[in-house]
Amino acid sequence: MTYQGLIHRYGQYLDLPAHTKTISLLEGNTPLIPMPRLSAELGCELFIKFEGLNPTGSFKDRGMTAAISEAVGRGAQTVICASTGNTAASAAAYAARAGLRSIVLIPEGKVAAGKLAGAIAYGAEVIQIQGSFDDALSLVVEITQKTPIALVNSINPFRIEGQKTGAFEICDDMGSAPDWLCLPVGNAGNITSYWAGFKQYQKGLPQILGVQAAGAAPLVLGHPVEKPETIATAIRIGKPARGEEALEAAHESNGRIIAVSDEQILSTQKILAAEGVWVEPASAAGLAGLLAESAVGKFEAKGKRVVVVCTGHGMKDPSIITESFKSPKIIPASYDALVDLVGV
Repeated sequence: MTYQGLIHRYGQYLDLPAHTKTISLLEGNTPLIPMPRLSAELGCELFIKFEGLNPTGSFKDRGMTAAISEAVGRGAQTVICASTGNTAASAAAYAARAGLRSIVLIPEGKVAAGKLAGAIAYGAEVIQIQGSFDDALSLVVEITQKTPIALVNSINPFRIEGQKTGAFEICDDMGSAPDWLCLPVGNAGNITSYWAGFKQYQKGLPQILGVQAAGAAPLVLGHPVEKPETIATAIRIGKPARGEEALEAAHESNGRIIAVSDEQILSTQKILAAEGVWVEPASAAGLAGLLAESAVGKFEAKGKRVVVVCTGHGMKDPSIITESFKSPKIIPASYDALVDLVGV
């Protein structure tokens, strides 16, 4: 049967209202990519769940199909979100698909160009605020409480319903849950969703390693971070909306939430690219945490099945790569010049 999107495939497991009208871009069904060299190094079976291959390039599409479908079903005409980039692009795309108006609030100067371009391309009205993501989210919550505008951030429960499907797919592809699931933690909707999905699907429960950036690690520090700073813009969040649920997921799974430096994140981004998987910086955080814990003997991976969720494609934030890239050498259009340069 032709694939028809997540609500069609997993609707029976999703707690969506009867009025929901499916809006889909055939999201989900993303690959579970084996990583042979890293597996050999760590002594485990390591797989990357590459969410960057969703329609707008990030895992946000899983929750957005559900949130927009519910909003359309109840007659919403406008949707709004606060975003560090990925939610903005996803909300704009699904709103465009449904014929809705979309409004996006972003923190001034804090959103990667590739993500901002996506929101604009899909027709969103993008507004920068002089403040943080957390300030933007507060404004979004306030306006949706006082007007008919629909909120589509991850505090919308239907976003969580859609994002649970990542756990379902992993279980279906592997036959059961992995031993460990490693993933980035920003606003904490994804870690919350995966844990809920594994519990509901009843094909085993993994231990969870959630990973924050050191400059934006409120769940590790135990208090909000007023001015979060990290190269990993997608997880540059100082007060996660679902922080308590994330801590509960880590605790219930007998796992933990840790922090890694920007240097570790960027180094891991290169490691992934060396195996053919290019992710945005934040998406490398899950593997960076796994490698960091393994290096100091805090993570015993040997003989285990480990899935690392990479949440967004490298094209979302290409400036990290291009800024460090030297201009290519220029040669005459001749065979001899090419041979001389490559040294064969």
